[in-house]
Amino acid sequence: MPRRDDIKKILIIGSGPIVIGQACEFDYSGSQACRSLMDDGYEVVLINSNPATIMTDPMMADEIYLKPLTIESIKEIVEKEKPDAVLPTMGGQTGLNLTRDLQHENYWTERDINIIGVDIDAVDITEDRQEFRDLMDEIDIPQCRSRAAESMLEAKEITEELGGLPIVIRPSFTMGGAGGGIVWSEDEFERKVRRGLEMSPVHRVLIEESIFGWKEYELELLRDPNDNVVIICTVENIDPMGVHTGDSVTVAPSQTLTDKQFQMLRDAAIKMMRSIGTFAGGCNVQFAVEPGSDRFVAIEINPRVSRSSALASKATGYPIAKIATKLAVGYNLDELPNPITGNTSACFEPSIDYVIVKTPRFNFEKFPNVDEELTTQMKAVGEAMSIGRNFPEALNKAFQSLEIGRAGLGADGYEELDRKEVRERLLKPYWDRMLNIRNAFKLGASVEEIADITKVDPWFLQQIRYMVSLENRTEGQTLESISKEDFFELKQAGFVDEQIAWMISQSNGEVTENEVRARRKELGLKPSFKVVDTCAAEFPAETPYYYSAYEGENESDVSDRKKVMILGSGPNRIGQGIEFDYSCVHAVKAVQDMGYEAIMVNCNPETVSTDFDIADKLYFEPVFWERVLDIYEHEQPEGVILQVGGQTALKLGKRFVEEGINIYGTDFEMINFAEDRGSFSEFLKKLDIPFPSYGTAEDVEGAIEIANRIGYPVLIRPSYVLGGQGMRIAVKQEELEFYTERVLATHPENAFLIDKFLEDAVEVDVDAVYDGEQMHISGIMQHIEPAGVHSGDSTAVIPTYSLSDAVLDKIREYHEKIAENMNIKGFLNVQYAVKDEKVYVLEANPRSTRTIPFLAKATGRAEAQIAVKVMLGAKLSDFSEKELTSTLDKWAIKEPVFPFDKFPEVKKELGPEMKSTGETIYFMENFNDEHFKKPYEFKNLYLSK
Repeated sequence: MPRRDDIKKILIIGSGPIVIGQACEFDYSGSQACRSLMDDGYEVVLINSNPATIMTDPMMADEIYLKPLTIESIKEIVEKEKPDAVLPTMGGQTGLNLTRDLQHENYWTERDINIIGVDIDAVDITEDRQEFRDLMDEIDIPQCRSRAAESMLEAKEITEELGGLPIVIRPSFTMGGAGGGIVWSEDEFERKVRRGLEMSPVHRVLIEESIFGWKEYELELLRDPNDNVVIICTVENIDPMGVHTGDSVTVAPSQTLTDKQFQMLRDAAIKMMRSIGTFAGGCNVQFAVEPGSDRFVAIEINPRVSRSSALASKATGYPIAKIATKLAVGYNLDELPNPITGNTSACFEPSIDYVIVKTPRFNFEKFPNVDEELTTQMKAVGEAMSIGRNFPEALNKAFQSLEIGRAGLGADGYEELDRKEVRERLLKPYWDRMLNIRNAFKLGASVEEIADITKVDPWFLQQIRYMVSLENRTEGQTLESISKEDFFELKQAGFVDEQIAWMISQSNGEVTENEVRARRKELGLKPSFKVVDTCAAEFPAETPYYYSAYEGENESDVSDRKKVMILGSGPNRIGQGIEFDYSCVHAVKAVQDMGYEAIMVNCNPETVSTDFDIADKLYFEPVFWERVLDIYEHEQPEGVILQVGGQTALKLGKRFVEEGINIYGTDFEMINFAEDRGSFSEFLKKLDIPFPSYGTAEDVEGAIEIANRIGYPVLIRPSYVLGGQGMRIAVKQEELEFYTERVLATHPENAFLIDKFLEDAVEVDVDAVYDGEQMHISGIMQHIEPAGVHSGDSTAVIPTYSLSDAVLDKIREYHEKIAENMNIKGFLNVQYAVKDEKVYVLEANPRSTRTIPFLAKATGRAEAQIAVKVMLGAKLSDFSEKELTSTLDKWAIKEPVFPFDKFPEVKKELGPEMKSTGETIYFMENFNDEHFKKPYEFKNLYLSK
C-alpha cells in the first residue's frame, strides 16, 4: 500500500526540555520524522518548547510553534492549522501523554484528526500496569507476579501475598522510572510507596516480585500496515535487572543469549506488539531472563520510538524513526528501500559484524550528598556509544568517549587500587561497576567471585579478565621488546597508545604516548576504517558512516575535495548538552555551503549530528586525541573546527597546535588565554575594562590571603571547566578552606581564581560574531536571577528589561574592544555584571555557547551558521540584511529545567555551578506574564553558595 493521500497536513508533538529520562534522543527521532514527512510532500506543523534542538529549526518543518507543551497550546495550534493527522510517537512520554489526554476528551475524533503511528488504546494498555498485566496473561506471555495498589494498605497486603521484601515499585504513567525502585527493607517501604503514589498521575503503583539479578534484554521492532514485523536490534544490558536500562552499560547485538532464547524472546516480542492494536510504527520491548535457565518474563512494551531506538538506529545504521514515520503514513516495509544500502528492502533485518557498547554519563558531582546507587529510576544525563570489532575494543572505546579523565577501561594510572574499596563498590550497582570489575581482576579476584557479587554474566567477566591479562603481560616489557603480534593484539582490544605507555612505564621508566605512537607506526600498525552498512558487508553501502578497527582492509575512500573536520561534543552532561549538537549541525551546513566536504566526528548516539546523512562523512568515534588524530591523518582535511563541540573539542586544541594542524576561527592561543583567568584579567586591565577584584591561588593559604585582601564574599573559580564545575561562593574563611580543598582534590593541575563576589548585581550574557572588522550582536540577555547563579541556571530575557541605554552602550563598547584585541574570528560570548550602573566583565568564551540556539530561535537568525562561515573566511558584509536582522518583536525568555525531582535527597539551591539539564523558550507580550512574574518573585530564593 503506498502512502496515504487522504492526509495532507500532519502535527508532530515534540518532547519539550531535556530532562533525565527524556533527552535529545527525541530531538533525533523528531528531526528524522519531520524530514521524512517533508520528503514525502506532507505539510508538517511542529510544537515543541525546546530552543536548543535541531528539531525546532526552521528547516525542519513548515510551521514551528515554540510554545509550552500543554493541552491549551495544542488546541490553539489545531484551531489555527487544522491538521489532518497527529503523530505523537516522536515526543517521548510528553507527546504521548498529551495526545492521550486529548483523545480521552474526544478532541481528535470530533475534529476528524487521525492519530497515526500508535493506537491510544495501546498507550493506555502499556502504561497502565494492571491492564498490561491482564493482556499479557491473555496472550500467554510470562511476567513477574504483581498487582496494582492505590493505597498504602493495599501495597502492604500485596507485598505479603508476593512473599515479602524485596519488591519493586512501578508507578503508572511516569517516564524514566520516576518514583519507582526496589524496596529492600521495612524502613524504606512506606516512604517509597508513598512517593510512587504521589508521582503517578493516576496515583497507582504496581507492586511486583523482585527479579533483581536476572539478565535484561531489549528488542527494537517495526511493524507496517500489513502486519509485517521486523526486529531491528537486540540490546543486552550488562548490568543485571534492578538498574534502569538508561543507566546500564549495554551491548548490541546480545552476546549471551542462546539461539533458542533469542527465538523465544523474538516470538514473544512480535506477539506482544500485535496484541496492542493495529498501528504501524516502532516499538520497544524489554525482557528479563533468569540466569542458568530459559525462564523469561516480559517487563514492558513502549509503543513509540525511545532512547533505545536512537541507540539501535546508530548501532545498526537502520534509521528507525525515519522508517517508522513512513509506516505511519501508509507505506509497507517491502515498498521502502534501506537508506544505508539503497538497493535492499527495509524488510531486511539488520545484520551487524561488530560490537556496540553504550555507556551512560552521570553528573553526581553536581549534587552533593546525592545517592549514587543505581536503581530502577534513571539518573544518567547522557550516554556515549562505541563501535568495535570485539567487546574489549568497544568497551575501551566507550570509556575513552565518556570524558571522565580515563584513557579506557583502566590501565591509565588513574587510581590507586584499594581492595576494601573495590569490593564495597561492587556490592551495589554504581556507575563505575565496569571499572571496578577490572580493578578486582587486577587485584586477583576470580570470575566466579565477581559473578557472585555483581550477578554480571560470566561471559562479560571473562572478556574483562582477558583485557587485564593483556595489561599484565605488557607491564613487564619495554617498548622495543613488545612483538608486533602483541602490539597488534593490544590495539585490537581497544587499548590506546596512552594506555600502552602507562603499562610499559610501570616497570621500565617513563615512556610517552608519542613514543608509543612512533613505535606503532614503525611497525606498520594503523587503524582501518570500516563502514556501518546494516548488512554485515553483504551489500555495498551508499552512506559514508565509519568506525576504526585494527583489522582487514580500509573501507573509507578519501576524496580529492577540500575537507574540514568538525569535532562534536561527546555525551550529554549538565553544562554541555544538546545545544552543541545544534551548533554542530549548522557547522556542517556552513562548511558545505563554503564548498568543503564536511567530516563529522562524534560518539553521542542521541544526536542529529551523528545521523548518517547529515555530514558528507561521519566517523562514529570517541572525541579522544588518538582516535581523532588517526582520522585526521587518514582524511588530511584543510583544518579542524573545535568551537562548536563545547569543552570536549577545545580540550584537544593544544594537541592540534603541537602537531601544526590548522584550527579554524579564533587562534587557539586566544581561546586558551580566555580560560586562564589570571592572564585574562591582566588583559582587561590594559583595556581599562572593569572586572571584580581577584587573585590567583594554588593552595589554601594563598586563597585565604587573597580573600582577606579583597574582602568576603568571594567566588572560587577553577580554570578550564564547563558548566561552572567546582565554582563556589564563600562568605567566611571556614567555607573558603573547605571549598578550596575540594577544588584541589578535583582539579589538582589547575591554578584557580579567588574573585570578589558582586552581591545584588545584574548578570548579562552577550553573544556576538566578529569578523576582524565588523561586529554582529547575536543577542544581549538579561538574567532575572542575580549574579552568582550560573548563566545556564538563570532565567534569561531578550531584549533586556531594566538596563539603561548608557549601560547597554558600555556593554557593546566593551564587547567590541575585547573582540578586536583578542583577534576574534567567529563566536564571542562575554558575561557581564552590572552594579550601580557600572559594567564589569566576568568571563569571555570565544566559542559557541549554550545560548546560541536560544538566540537563533528567538531572533530567527542562523547564528551558528553565520559564525562558522566567518571562521572559514566569510565577512559579515557577505550576508544579506535579512540574514542579520532579528524578527523578534516582543520578549523571549529562556527558562531552565532542573532534575531535583530525581534527587529528592539533594537541597534545591542554585549557585555558580550549573545544575539544569535543559531549557524552554517562551515568548511573552508584557511583564505581567506568569513566566516573568514568578521567576522574578522567586529570583533570590534558591541563590546559595
